Amino acid sequence: MEEKRYLKWYNKVGYGSGDIAGNVVYAFLSTFVMVYLTTIVGMNPGVVGTLIALSKLLDGVTDVFFGTMIDKTKTRMGKAKPWMLYGYIGCAVTLAAIFAIPVNMGETAQYAWFFIAYSLLNAVFYTANNIAYSALTALITKNSRERVEMGSYRFIFAFSTSLIIQTITLDFVEKMGGGAAGWRTVAIIYAVVGLIVNTISALSVKELSEEELQEGEAKEEKAEEKYTLIDGAKLLFANKYYIMISMIYLLQQVYQAMINVCLFYMMYVMFNEDLYPKFSWATNIPLIIALIITPHLVERMGSLYKPNLIGFITCIIGRALVIVAAYMGSVPLMLLFTAVGAFGMGPWQGGMNAVIAACSEYTYLTKKKRVDGTMYSCTSFGLKLGGGLGMAITGWMMDFSGFDGDLLVQPQSCVDMLSFMYLWMPVIILIVITLIMSRLDVEKVNKELKAI
Repeated sequence: MEEKRYLKWYNKVGYGSGDIAGNVVYAFLSTFVMVYLTTIVGMNPGVVGTLIALSKLLDGVTDVFFGTMIDKTKTRMGKAKPWMLYGYIGCAVTLAAIFAIPVNMGETAQYAWFFIAYSLLNAVFYTANNIAYSALTALITKNSRERVEMGSYRFIFAFSTSLIIQTITLDFVEKMGGGAAGWRTVAIIYAVVGLIVNTISALSVKELSEEELQEGEAKEEKAEEKYTLIDGAKLLFANKYYIMISMIYLLQQVYQAMINVCLFYMMYVMFNEDLYPKFSWATNIPLIIALIITPHLVERMGSLYKPNLIGFITCIIGRALVIVAAYMGSVPLMLLFTAVGAFGMGPWQGGMNAVIAACSEYTYLTKKKRVDGTMYSCTSFGLKLGGGLGMAITGWMMDFSGFDGDLLVQPQSCVDMLSFMYLWMPVIILIVITLIMSRLDVEKVNKELKAI
């Protein structure tokens, strides 16, 4: 029997466009904040890394908190949409603040400014917005194929936005006057664009009613769910698949932080920062192509599990060959194998929201509790904790190697460290992710539970 359809094409596109807003924040911040802080403001990368790590201690609490609050929210707009809409206002303000640190301010005050703005952005506003946005996958449709399609649309917009930001930002900053003023102006423009697109995305979809979400369930299971923050956390961590997905999200963001070392690698190892946009294209275009075909792959293979596992194995092979090409000194081969590795990441990026929805279904089947918003806290938890940890590790390793933002030529210890971070670390992380992924066949488990 064919599943009921809930969405028109424009609903899927409208939903997906929300990741333009998300990546106006995330791609800009994760790619350029360390460059801005170390070469423009003059901060120490090790201190910056430590502040980011401290900020993430707060993040670990707010992810589950906002997920639980979304589950408890009842408005005319629904559960998630209000948090998505209003949370982004704070995102826009704090993003601009991070790139507006006065260069003539005292050093201690600069670090305090960054820590406060960064913590508010990540632990409060981005958390509320991102968890709500992700939770909409389970709240606007019950159709599994539509959920995969939504994930594909979402990440097509995400990686297209990343591609644009990574390609144009350095030149855009120069056109806006360069230096601290140029970075501040660009950040404000990005924040305004994100605010507009986020609003359009939230208004383009409609959440299903409680009755529609619970359609087909037994009457006794339709009662309103009441549970505390602690209860929500217990439900999450009793679900082994939630833990696996959170670990994959976290490691994936550390992986991305190492890939973002590309700009430093091009500047100080290859001495040609103009290569950076080319590697950005080699990363994002294959990902977009993979996202387009992911729904068809999932349908053909009959599950999310097989495309994800095959994809990560492909990614490992691609990144391993990047190492070989780098030691050969061949930029064309580095670009080619970068593209292969990026293509392999596509199935997971396109289908992970559907995997999380299946993970939420597992909690319902085993605990008879609906925790859709709380379950999607793993997206924000992994994204921010992993991204922050990745940036912190980047700062610590660069500082340990002797990086100096005032030098055009870095010491050999720093060059070697940048090579290790950009070439070898991604492969190591991908191997660990693939080992976890090999145990993440939650769809099969759900079918077995339903059959009992």
